[in-house]
Amino acid sequence: MQLLTNPGEASPSVSKLTVSLASTPEEVREVQRLRYKVFIEAMGLSTLANADGLDSDEFDSYCDHLIVRDTNTLRVVGTYRVMSPHAARRMGRYYSEQEFDLGRLDNLRDRIAEAGRACIDPAYRSGSVIMLLWAGLAAFMRRERCDYLMGCASVSLADGGHNAAALYHGLDHSNFSPAEYRVTPHVPFPVYEREAGHVAQMPPLLKGYLRSGAWVCGDPAWDPDFHSADFFLLLPLSKLDQRYARHYLKETRAA
Repeated sequence: MQLLTNPGEASPSVSKLTVSLASTPEEVREVQRLRYKVFIEAMGLSTLANADGLDSDEFDSYCDHLIVRDTNTLRVVGTYRVMSPHAARRMGRYYSEQEFDLGRLDNLRDRIAEAGRACIDPAYRSGSVIMLLWAGLAAFMRRERCDYLMGCASVSLADGGHNAAALYHGLDHSNFSPAEYRVTPHVPFPVYEREAGHVAQMPPLLKGYLRSGAWVCGDPAWDPDFHSADFFLLLPLSKLDQRYARHYLKETRAA
């Protein structure tokens, strides 16, 4: 399923990019190889290393996988894993439920799509790939008739967690969800143990969610496997920032 193309510049050389849903087992393996390169090799997570060179788990076979491909080289250079409400029912849970109690969102389950494992090849981080992935998410949600997008944005704890704590305390009141959408981390990250005066550096994925109108739904969870603090976010499409809505939804109407 090809969604759209973008002939713009995505790397030092001009590339034509396409975004689609993986439709074969080999395309899913391409996604898993890219995730392994970015999440495990680049981050030095030796405990997750494996001989296959694949980042995979039990959720992969239940989810759809958005892929951005450079048609000049045929490389998969970006991906996002998405789970529909129907897929979550078949699986029995959403991925986020491994880290958070989502009980307060039970009334929204039939209208929520979950996005995760966002990953972009380091050579293609000029902005074009993430824009296509967001456009692909919009198209997926239109197809699945979902009103909400949820997911986690990870913040590295390589500095001892000071940046993650500073980010949390630097959020504006408007960045947080109403109380009825709050979730509870199973293993909370200690946001109150922080280094005074630390200047927060916001990761691009978290910044993109917040700029699009997403809410942070409470305290972050601690993910020991990926050595990160995970912020749970909920994005109502009705709240999507208008400049993003015009871009994403305009592009996906032609899909």
